[in-house]
Amino acid sequence: MSESSSPRAASFPSSPGDPRVDVTQGGALLRSLTGPLARWLPRQRWFAGKGRPLAGLTLLSATELLPCDAPGYAPGLLHLLVRTRQSGPAPAAGDCYQLLLGVRAALPPDLMPALVGRPSEGPLRDRAVYEALYDPRLAAVLLERLRAPGRLGALRFDRAPGAEIPRGLTARALSGEQTNSSVVYGETHILKLFRRVSPGLHPDLELPRALAEAGCTRVPAPCAWFEASWPEAGGGGEPLTLGVLQPYLAGSSDGWQLALHSLGSRADFSAAAHALGRAMAEVHTALAQTLPTSVLDRGQLEQTATAMHDRLAQAAGAVPELRPYRTGLGRAYAALAGYARGGGDCLAQRLHGDLHLGQVLRRSGEAHWSVIDFEGEPARPLADRRLPGPPVRDIAGMLRSFDYAACQHPDGGSWAADWSRASRGAFCRGYAAASGFDPLSTPEVLRAYETDKAVYEVLYEARHRPHWLHVPMTAIRRLAAATP
Repeated sequence: MSESSSPRAASFPSSPGDPRVDVTQGGALLRSLTGPLARWLPRQRWFAGKGRPLAGLTLLSATELLPCDAPGYAPGLLHLLVRTRQSGPAPAAGDCYQLLLGVRAALPPDLMPALVGRPSEGPLRDRAVYEALYDPRLAAVLLERLRAPGRLGALRFDRAPGAEIPRGLTARALSGEQTNSSVVYGETHILKLFRRVSPGLHPDLELPRALAEAGCTRVPAPCAWFEASWPEAGGGGEPLTLGVLQPYLAGSSDGWQLALHSLGSRADFSAAAHALGRAMAEVHTALAQTLPTSVLDRGQLEQTATAMHDRLAQAAGAVPELRPYRTGLGRAYAALAGYARGGGDCLAQRLHGDLHLGQVLRRSGEAHWSVIDFEGEPARPLADRRLPGPPVRDIAGMLRSFDYAACQHPDGGSWAADWSRASRGAFCRGYAAASGFDPLSTPEVLRAYETDKAVYEVLYEARHRPHWLHVPMTAIRRLAAATP
């Protein structure tokens, strides 16, 4: 394991006679943390490099939010940006991760599950280093920083004008997330922290802010956020979005839970799906009014069809179950190219990017749907996630989600298939009623994007959840047999 140079950005530099940990001594700090982090990082659900040995770490910035060598049992809080280096086919530059580490002389028993390790050398020698978000006292420090905008070392904290952020809210970290981490404050606010970060305005900050400016009430408006200057750009270039504070919709259930409840009780979901289609149409309309749009012409649509063909070929090479359906699935992409050659085009605008039933919320007894999590597919580069695309891409994602829910019905059979078919149709009708655009009016486009999504799902499930592979394969068989 190797250590690297001192950080480009640091806070609280030690002065003569100051007993605090000198986080500006990057080499010593990294030596102190390399061993514990090398064991801890690969075990985190949000770590993207699973299956490849961690070969090294580079410390990009260190900011001491609370002194890390306070006397007694007072905790310290350290914010780090580190770049990983892994052996095997990894990107040359590696991945950059945001870490929030608590530091204590002794760790209370209730925080032992959050332990990262006890460094054996360096400025943190013999101290307990742990995941800070699980310490309510340290998570509260982040809220206080967001309440008072300003700079701290490489970090910059901003607050939306007029946003009300109460003081002293109790913090609790949420579990079960994969690509990010979230902390709920009281029952009023939630802070999402992005773990794998890269330069550029994050869509989960950019799009909700744009929707708030447009007066769209379907998305919680950001109250505050924090960023870092990109250390490797020497203070220039685009910042890294690190976290966003938004209202917490307490008492809400996500669409996935509601759909499964509907299926479990054999209840019709069409009214809810219709209302959800209207909600998504309102979001798309507001994004198109606020942010730039364009039109995908013949050449661009033909390129899109070719890219879909290529993704199908790659997926079929990795998943043998997909190979018998390549010809049938390819007809969907050929139909998209034919639509373009016949003079068809598509509006392109900013999208949700990863729309499914788990990304929409509704409070009990209410018909109002809210839409959350605008980061897009986290495995894709940030620049790609910010590209405009046709609204049918989001629509296809939701249609696939209805199919996924139907496949969870314990009895399955024709009733679950009818439930999905009715929900899908109601969603499209609701979208058309609110937007004036019927997704079913361009079947070549919708079918191509739904097929592309199903192919992606096959590859994902084969790699990560083989026992779920039958779910997208059910759609693959249906789409391959469909007549263009």
